[in-house]
This record gives sequence, structure tokens and C-alpha cells, in this order.
Amino acid sequence: MNTEAVVEFLGNVSLLQRLPSSSFKRIAEVVNFKHFEKGDYVVREGEVGDGIYFVWQGEAGVSGSFHAEEEKGLEYQLKRYDYFGHVNPTSVHVADVIALTKLTCLFLPHEHCTLLQSKSIWSKDKTLETCAPVESILHLEPIELNIFQGITLPDAPKFGKVYGGQLVGQALAAASKTVDSLKFVHSLHSHYLKSGSFNIPIIYQVSRLRDGRNFATRRVDAIQRGNIIFTLLTSFQKEEEGFDHQEAMMPSVPDPDGLLSVDDIGESRPTDSPLPLSNRKKVGATKIVPWPIEIKFCVPNTNPNRKKSDPSFRYWFRAKGKLSDDQALHRCVVAFASDMIATGVSLIPFPHARKGSPSLSHSMWFHRHLRADDWLLLVIVSPTACDSRCFLSGQMFNRKGELVVSVTQEVLLKMVTPPNPSADSKL
Repeated sequence: MNTEAVVEFLGNVSLLQRLPSSSFKRIAEVVNFKHFEKGDYVVREGEVGDGIYFVWQGEAGVSGSFHAEEEKGLEYQLKRYDYFGHVNPTSVHVADVIALTKLTCLFLPHEHCTLLQSKSIWSKDKTLETCAPVESILHLEPIELNIFQGITLPDAPKFGKVYGGQLVGQALAAASKTVDSLKFVHSLHSHYLKSGSFNIPIIYQVSRLRDGRNFATRRVDAIQRGNIIFTLLTSFQKEEEGFDHQEAMMPSVPDPDGLLSVDDIGESRPTDSPLPLSNRKKVGATKIVPWPIEIKFCVPNTNPNRKKSDPSFRYWFRAKGKLSDDQALHRCVVAFASDMIATGVSLIPFPHARKGSPSLSHSMWFHRHLRADDWLLLVIVSPTACDSRCFLSGQMFNRKGELVVSVTQEVLLKMVTPPNPSADSKL
């Protein structure tokens, strides 16, 4: 049995889109092929089920009195990726399934059907309560084929609206769950259409635009109150032997182990803070909201050697806690984190711009495998701004200096409108 082919097949079965990729590999190790000739009964009505069947090749017909109000004889066809059978070993088949052509099925026996159960789409062995915080934020509930529901957790980042990185991360997670686990996202392009409400669940509807041997393409629409608030177009590729080349050089920056994190600075007493007095007062007066991402700036924004107008940042980041080994999850986490500081960079040269500038579009290219729970360096600059739009470009490096991700973003800048002066009293 070609295990890789089985894993790829299982990733296209709608029943399994709620499972972590590790479950596909375990299922592939215990399923076996069953072959039937045209006209053979695969299962019979009234018999106790023996497991789950997945149609690998050929077609089968279903007939039987499985609806009391319908006459026996109603038929419909089962094709590749369809499934039938029972997880419960005491359940009885309510219809006949007959091979309409030569038929091959993958069969999962009852004793292994526990592999179809999972509390998290990312990890077989963890619950949402024991997952890393960002892993819980990126959890989705499969509603039906190609449709998922995401929520904004009470302790998730929010700024009066749904955090843009959450939309990117959750939409990419939805797309990833409709692609077999041997294909990995290599690029995404997204547009923010409307602000999202964090008090309402978000529906992610996936459109399967292409499924090829080596590539797959998905479009994801994030929907609230019947309106599309965000859309993402993303492409996946199966790994293969190829070229390796890198001209981009990671800048010389302090090692993250010797730097204070944003949380450390916020929790320290003002006299212990490395920031200037004015910044210490702000930090001391600000309520620190814990982020699921740990951040360490390489150079404080107030460094005397730095020009106030330099629109750039360099900082290390990683997910808090230990993530499961699903590479799709790690790429979703990086997508989630990529929107955290970008708008702040765009505001550096423009002290009179309005804070909380919204993102307009967001693109990413994933070059190499990465771990989002290990330190990654983001170098982000704003090469230009014009009219009301600011363009940002960034590179992410791992600690070995390998370029793992490139990112671009465009944000909207609005001027601060001064309050209208009160009219002089004529009394």
C-alpha cells in the first residue's frame, strides 16, 4: 500500500476535515483495501456495521427503506471520496450498498474508528484548554463540507473589532483543512473589506478553485451578518526536489535570549524599565493585555541613534507555549502574527496620522518550513506612502538566518481631525 497516496486521499474526504494531519497518517497505517465486482453487495440493510468505508475507485449505489416515508428502492450514487458505514459497532445498516462498477474501498475497522474522534483540528492529544493560546484562537468548528465557524475568544487580541491577523490566520486554517496534508501553503493574498465584530461568530466559506497533482488553490470568504468582511486567495504545493538559493541576508541583531519581551517591560516597575521616563509613565498607566505571541524588539523605538522618522522595525517573535507539530498550524500562526506591528510601522513618519490605521490588503509567501513556537525575526520597513495609503514590506528569518517568509501589506492612513473650536459666547 502506498501510504503517501492514502494520506493524500484521506485529506480530500469531507468527514475528516475536522482531524489534525497526524490522524491521517495513523489512519493510513490501519486501513486496508476491499475490492468488489459489479453487482456485489458491499453492505446489506439490517446487518450490523463493521466499520467505515471510503470509496477509493469506482461507484456504488445506495438503496433501501432508510426513510420510512419513502419507498424502498430509492437510489443515489457514491463516488470517490464518499464514505458510508458506522463508527458504532452496534449500529445497523439502514440501506444496501451495491457496487455499480468494479469498486475499491478503503476500510477502517471498528477497533480503529476512535482515530476519527478529535477535540482539536490541530492536535489529537490535546483539548482546547491545554493547547497553546494561539492554537485555541485558530481552532475552527467544521459546520459542513467547506464551511467552518470561528469565534473571537475573550482573551484574544482585539482593537474594538476583530484583529486583522485573526482573520488571516483563521481563513488560512479553513483553507488548509480542505487540502490534503501533503500540500503546504506557499502564498496567500487577502483583502479586508469591512470591520468584523468580535461578538459574532465568523463563517469561513471555502471555494475549491483547483485540485491538481502538485498544486491546490482555495478562496475563502469570511462572513458576518450575511456580508463578506474579508476574502483570501491562497495556493498550496506538494513538496518536491528543487533549487535552493537565498540572496537575502538576516541583519545583525541581538540574540532574543538577551532581550526583554514586551510583557517583561510592561510588568516591570517604571524604575526598572529601559524606556525613557515619558514611556515609563505610559507603560505604568496602561493595562497590559496578555498576547498569545511573545515579542522582543531588537532596538527600542526611542534609541538615540534612530531617527524618529525611520519607518522600520526589527523584532523577534514566537508563539507562547508549545504548538503541535502540524506544519499547517505553524504557518497559520505566522499569518496570525504578521499583522501585529505593521500598522505601527506605517505611523512612525506621520505623528499626525490617526492611530489604529486599518489594513487594506495583505500578502505572504512561505519559502521554507518553520516553527512558530521558536524565535523568528521580522524585519519590516515602509518604503513608500502616498495619498492615504502606506506600503509595507517584510522578511522573516529563523535563527539560522534562513529566509522563511516574505510579507507585504498596505494600510490606510487618515489624518487626525482637530476638534472644532467652541464658538465664542456672544453674551
